[in-house]
Amino acid sequence: MPKLRVLAGPSPHDLTPVTSLVNTNAPHRIVTDAWEGEIIVFIKGFNQPDASGDSVAQEVEYFQRGDRSGVTWSIQVQGRFLSPRSANDVLFGNTFERPLKLPWGTGAALKFMKFIDPTLSHDLTCTATQKPWALSPLVATMPYLRHTRLADADSAFPQFPPPTSISDYTAMLNLCAAPGSSDGPRASTPSSSGSSTSGSSRFSGSSRRSTDSKKNKMRNSDGTMTSQQRRAYFASEAHRNSVVLGPQDIITTDFCYGFLEFAPALRLRLPGGLGFDLARYWDGQPVRFVCCERKRETHTPADDEDPWGRVFWCVSIEVDCEDGGG
Repeated sequence: MPKLRVLAGPSPHDLTPVTSLVNTNAPHRIVTDAWEGEIIVFIKGFNQPDASGDSVAQEVEYFQRGDRSGVTWSIQVQGRFLSPRSANDVLFGNTFERPLKLPWGTGAALKFMKFIDPTLSHDLTCTATQKPWALSPLVATMPYLRHTRLADADSAFPQFPPPTSISDYTAMLNLCAAPGSSDGPRASTPSSSGSSTSGSSRFSGSSRRSTDSKKNKMRNSDGTMTSQQRRAYFASEAHRNSVVLGPQDIITTDFCYGFLEFAPALRLRLPGGLGFDLARYWDGQPVRFVCCERKRETHTPADDEDPWGRVFWCVSIEVDCEDGGG
């Protein structure tokens, strides 16, 4: 497996090498007129010799945590949108510049991905004039998502990275209700928990109309949701449209999984023992993880335009050509 390099930036066309920061817990900062925040990347076995090598660096602390058992890579991000954005219009996933060389069994892999993320949309078998992509609403696809509401837009961000693994916290998303929304995520906060019977507290679990009974089953008594509950709740487009994220809303996420291995070889692992040696099919084009805006449905893109909207941030994993990898 050739050595890899990692780059990050505000778009796929404006990237800075951050290979030296991988696995160091040191963030890379990005600031634009639309988004500002920091990114950290962990990749297990990144650019290390395999088990037979003479010297393998000590395992990164992140991968030794009990709550990250089995994880092989992680992209952690903390930031905010500098102007209001509907949660339905903020997407996360992969984009590519040219058609992919897909292996046999891709259908099974896509079914697996759809099982993990029912909100996933993709076009990975596009024609030579189109760009492949696979994107999901960020609030529904992230394995771990934490929302923090600042007192004002000038308040300090929470510590990043935090001393412990990022976990779900969405109890204050009620403060992000879209104007005119009657079905936003309802959560109790420490200041409102004592008045949960007033009907204004949110995610309180207090008596509601019968039409809300199924939704309340997804909410804990303290007004919080687990990762699974949050992802199920925001699988609904209506629920995503009920949330607007602005400059006071800090979103901290950890996109981490164990089905993709980078060492000793690039390999996709699926349940049941099915796997793919991705190095055989990878043509060397960058694998990009992007957070972007949804393309407006009223706009019909030309063949040379991207099928996604403005990119807020991007992490790109590429072959390190300077090291003889391609």
